[in-house]
Amino acid sequence: MSRRLTWSLLFGVALSLAALIATNDSDPIANLLRHDAGALMLKAALAVFAGGLALTLLRERLSRVLEALLFWAVVALLVAVVYSYRYELRDAADRVVAQLMPGHVAGHGRHVEVVRGKSGDFALAARVNGAPVAMVFDTGASSVVLTQAAARAAGLPIEMLNYSVNLDTANGRTHAAPVMLDRVAVGSLVERGVPALVVQSDDLKNNLLGMSFLNRLESWEVRGDRLRLRGYP
Repeated sequence: MSRRLTWSLLFGVALSLAALIATNDSDPIANLLRHDAGALMLKAALAVFAGGLALTLLRERLSRVLEALLFWAVVALLVAVVYSYRYELRDAADRVVAQLMPGHVAGHGRHVEVVRGKSGDFALAARVNGAPVAMVFDTGASSVVLTQAAARAAGLPIEMLNYSVNLDTANGRTHAAPVMLDRVAVGSLVERGVPALVVQSDDLKNNLLGMSFLNRLESWEVRGDRLRLRGYP
């Protein structure tokens, strides 16, 4: 038995005896059955003693219970905060990833953002007809332009296309075939029925996100090292 428990027992016994003596009755046991001031004092003393004894016995267990309750209260609070600010936290995480991984498209809905790469261009990860295609933002291109490899990945019948359009590239003039893309997605920004050109030769090294896509947007702007694309609601 611990020292604190021993002192609690002694204190309770002493308090009970004091209450009995205070009744000034020759038969203290009988006085317990009377509803006078002495009986009330005794009941109060016994209640204090019982409560102190219970707290002493349960002190360690109560401490563990309180610690557990506090821990789960903090966990519940964190879950509530994360759920309440889930969209803001997701946007912040996207921006961090975009900063660390140029080409990653951050944002949601009809508003996306891309960080400039080390080459100075805005390279981005797009999807053409559901296929992943790496593209470069190019306002000088009048249309979305795809290489043979990208067109093949997007499921276009490159052998059956009519390469009737003259196209000037950095490596000289080549021929391209006009096509209609079912779906072009830059992150969560999606446009359907986008006109594009497929280059016949391998002179073009990068797929270009040109004006046939950009003209469909509500706005696009470059601020510092960030490209922001906003579609119509």
